[in-house]
Amino acid sequence: MTRQNRHDLGLLALRLGAGAVLAAHGTQKLFGWFGGAGINGTGQGMEAMGFRPGRPSAVASGLAEAGGGLLLALGLATPAAGAAAAGGMAAAVSVHVPNGFFNQAGGLEHPGFLGWTAACIGLMGAGRYSLDHATCHRLNQDWMVPAAFVTSAAAAAVIIHKRAKALEAAAHEGAN
Repeated sequence: MTRQNRHDLGLLALRLGAGAVLAAHGTQKLFGWFGGAGINGTGQGMEAMGFRPGRPSAVASGLAEAGGGLLLALGLATPAAGAAAAGGMAAAVSVHVPNGFFNQAGGLEHPGFLGWTAACIGLMGAGRYSLDHATCHRLNQDWMVPAAFVTSAAAAAVIIHKRAKALEAAAHEGAN
C-alpha cells in the first residue's frame, strides 16, 4: 500500500467516524432519533441555555451537525461541511466552557474536539475516496475554504455574543 493510499484511507476513516458522530447528534436534535429530544425539546433546551429563539436555534444547530456531519462523511463540499460543523460546535463549546475542559465535569472536551476535527477535515480536504474527488472538486474549490470558514466564524461569533447578552440580561433580571 502506498503512502498516498494510506493517507486517503486515513482521511476516509476520519471523515466517516467524525461525520457519523456529528450526524447522530444532529438527528437527535432534528428528529428525536437515538434518544434525542427532537426540535421541540431541543428548542426548549436551547432557550434554557440562552439561545433565543430556541426552536430556530435548535434547527440551526441540528442542521450544522447533521448536515455538516453527513457531508463530511461523504466527502462532499468539504470546506463548507467542515466550517458548518465547526461553527456549530463553537456554539456548543460556549455552553460547556464554564465547566472546564474535561467531559466528565461537563466541559468542552467533546464538542471542542468534534469542532476541531471538522475544521481540520474542511481545511485539508476529503482525499481521493470522496464525492469531492468523484465530482472533480466542483464543491471543493480553494476559494471556498476561506469563504466558508470566515462565514461560519462570523455566524458563530454573532450567535455566541447574542447568547452572552441574553444570559447577562437574565442574570440582571434575577438579581432585581
